[in-house]
Amino acid sequence: MRFVDEIVVEVHAGKGGDGAACFRRESHVPLGGPAGGNGGNGGDVVLIGDHGQNTLSQFRYRRILKAKNGVPGGPNKRYGKRGESLEVRVPVGVLVFDEEKDEFLGDIVEEGQRLCVAKGGKGGRGNMHFATPTNRAPHYAERGRVGESKRLRLELKLLADVGLLGFPSVGKSTFISSVSKARPKVADYPFTTLTPHLGVVEFNEYDSFVMADVPGLIVGASSGKGLGIEFLRHLERTRILLHIIEVTPQVQGAETERDPIEDFLRLNEELKSFGEGLAEKTQIVVLNKIDLDFVAEREAELRMYFESRGFTFFAISCATKKGCSDLVNYLGAILKTNDES
Repeated sequence: MRFVDEIVVEVHAGKGGDGAACFRRESHVPLGGPAGGNGGNGGDVVLIGDHGQNTLSQFRYRRILKAKNGVPGGPNKRYGKRGESLEVRVPVGVLVFDEEKDEFLGDIVEEGQRLCVAKGGKGGRGNMHFATPTNRAPHYAERGRVGESKRLRLELKLLADVGLLGFPSVGKSTFISSVSKARPKVADYPFTTLTPHLGVVEFNEYDSFVMADVPGLIVGASSGKGLGIEFLRHLERTRILLHIIEVTPQVQGAETERDPIEDFLRLNEELKSFGEGLAEKTQIVVLNKIDLDFVAEREAELRMYFESRGFTFFAISCATKKGCSDLVNYLGAILKTNDES
């Protein structure tokens, strides 16, 4: 299924039913008066959070969402039935904007949370409500009101405790697949990950947290290069950033253009340029592929560099699982402490 994280849809709430202009006609009721009932209210359009959804792709071919109209009132003071509301399940993490007014309407952050995005029109009153001492037989009734219609922009920002950050091919997808049941595509070429993935990571015996693997970033991501801005936004709602770095091998003794420290500094510049508080989030630095000799040779140097600057540093190998459980337990302990404080 293609991942879609932003889309524009039209929503139309139901129109209220018209009130009825009727009179009582029973032979045994003398001087029968007005007896037109009220119309039913129009249905609402409601969005509901659902953890089972992880993309907005359902709206690619369903751009118009309509609720049912209210039923008109009837004779003998019968009220019309309320129009059926349209309830649409969306992923948890969706932000809702009025596209025309550029106004924020709300966000869905919990399973089962309901957000009414278009209110149904009120049903019209029947003529029984308009009788007065001077007009005992009104021949008119109210029309139902039109329901709200809007153009909405839906944006999906994944909700996760830990977000994986790093250049392409540093091993983010391999890491999340080794510590959770998430199964992103893994290959030996850049931009293997083209869509974000969520994984539930278990630690201790009964505790767990959610980790998000987003596509690798490159220099210029904050201005839209590579997979850019469309995936940087998914890091906004994470609590901790796990910054994975790697040591690129030298080819025939030639210096490579990339260095783990330079990679770290460059991506942090992208976080600052993007804004939204990304650069201020807690970052844990993880050196991956420690099972390789040329990576192990630089572990002490890199550990000293990052720890002297106040960063927690881990060295792991996704291939051999070395250090992975220690890292997971450390992340779980931090998150649990923050929840309890």
